[in-house]
Amino acid sequence: MIQYSNIHQTSNFAVLSVSFEKADGETRGKFAFFDENIKNFVTRVHEQNLGDAFVVSTCNRTEIYTTTSNYLFVAEEYCKTIGVNLSDFLQFANILTKEEALQHLFRVAAGLESQIIGDFEIIGQIKKAYARFKRERQNSNPFLERSINSAIQISKRIKNETAISNGAASVSYAAVHYILNSQKRLAEKNILLLGVGEIGQNTVENLVKHIYEPKIKIANRTQEKAAKISEKYNIPNIDYTNLEDELQGTDILIVATGAKTPIINKSHLKNGREILIIDLSIPHNVDKNVSELENVMLIDVDELSKQIQKTIQQREKEIPKAEMIIKEMTKDFLEWEKKRKLAPNIHHFKAVLKNMERNEMHNFYRKNKYIDVNDMELSDKMIQKITNRFAKYIIDNPLKAEEISKLMHEILVEQPNNEFNEKH
Repeated sequence: MIQYSNIHQTSNFAVLSVSFEKADGETRGKFAFFDENIKNFVTRVHEQNLGDAFVVSTCNRTEIYTTTSNYLFVAEEYCKTIGVNLSDFLQFANILTKEEALQHLFRVAAGLESQIIGDFEIIGQIKKAYARFKRERQNSNPFLERSINSAIQISKRIKNETAISNGAASVSYAAVHYILNSQKRLAEKNILLLGVGEIGQNTVENLVKHIYEPKIKIANRTQEKAAKISEKYNIPNIDYTNLEDELQGTDILIVATGAKTPIINKSHLKNGREILIIDLSIPHNVDKNVSELENVMLIDVDELSKQIQKTIQQREKEIPKAEMIIKEMTKDFLEWEKKRKLAPNIHHFKAVLKNMERNEMHNFYRKNKYIDVNDMELSDKMIQKITNRFAKYIIDNPLKAEEISKLMHEILVEQPNNEFNEKH
C-alpha cells in the first residue's frame, strides 16, 4: 500500500505572534525581525528538521508561521537570532496551533487582526514574506503555498463583498488624516518625509491625494529608490546627508524609516521652530525625548490609531460578513487537505482499476481481435465513477481510510491473482 507521509498538515501548523494586542510600540520594536536576520533563521529552522517557517514583520506585529511538530524549538531559534530571552518572548507572544493558527492567518489577511480594522496593507506584506521564503529556501511548501493563496483569496473577497475597508484608515492614511485635522494653512507648510518604503510610499500617495499642491520633500538613504518616488509624484528628493539642514525649515516631519535605533532626537530640533513629528516606524525612529521641547508635537503609531474610532465603529459592523467568508474558505481548505492527505490511496485505487481494465481489454482483444472505442470510453467513465465513490467515502470517513484501502487492495489485487492460480 502507498502510505501518506512527510506531508505538512494543519496538525503541524503554528503561528508565534507578537502584536499590538499585548505589546506596545517600544516592546514590539525589541522583537522586530530585520531582513538580514530572516534568511539565516529560515535556513536554520529547515536544516534542523523543524519544518519550514516564514516571517512577517511589520510595525504592528512580528509573526512566524511554521509547519513544525515543536514550535518551542522554533521560538528558541527565533530568540537566538534576534538576541532576546525566550521567557521575555513568551510573556508577550500569542501561540496558536492547528486550525486556530490557520484561521489566525486568514483573519490577519482579512484585516480583522489589524490595529486598524480593515487595513489591508498586511496582505501585501504576507505575500512578500512568503515570496522571500521561497527565494531563500529555493523551494515551495505545498501546505504553506495553499494557505497563502487561500489568504489572498479571502482578502480579495472581503474587499469586494463587504464594506470593511470603507473610509480609508490605514496607518499611512491615519497620519494624513491627523495632519488634515490638526494643521491650518497646509498649503504653506513644509512637509518632509523620511523613508520611502511601503508605508512611506502610501503616505506620499495620501498626501498628494488629500492636500492641494502640498509642499512635500522626501529623503531616503537609498537615493535610487527615492528618485523613483520623486519622479512618480513630481516632488523634490533631497540628499540624505543634508537632513539636518533641511529640518531647520520643516513644519511637518513624517518618519517612516526602518532603522534599529532612533535617527531623530533633540539635537536636530533646537532652532525653536514649531514642528509636528509623526513617527510611523517600529521600533521608534524618533527619540521620545523630543517631546521635552516646547516647540515639538510628537505622534506615534499607537497614538494615530486612536484618531479614527468613528471609521472603526462602522467597519466593526461588517465583521460578521467577513467571518462568514473566512469560515467558508477554511472549510474549503480543510477539504483540500483531506483530499491531499488521501490522494495516494485514491491514486493507488484508480491505478489498480486501470490495470485490471488493461488486462481485460488485452484478453478481449486476443479473443476478438477488435475493441470498440465506445466500450473503452464507457470503461473509463465507469472507472472514474467508481474512483469518485471510493474517494468520497474515505474523505468522509478518514479514520477508516487505511482499513478500506487495504481491504480494496486485497479484493482487487490479491484475490484476482488467487483466482488466476486456481484456474491454471
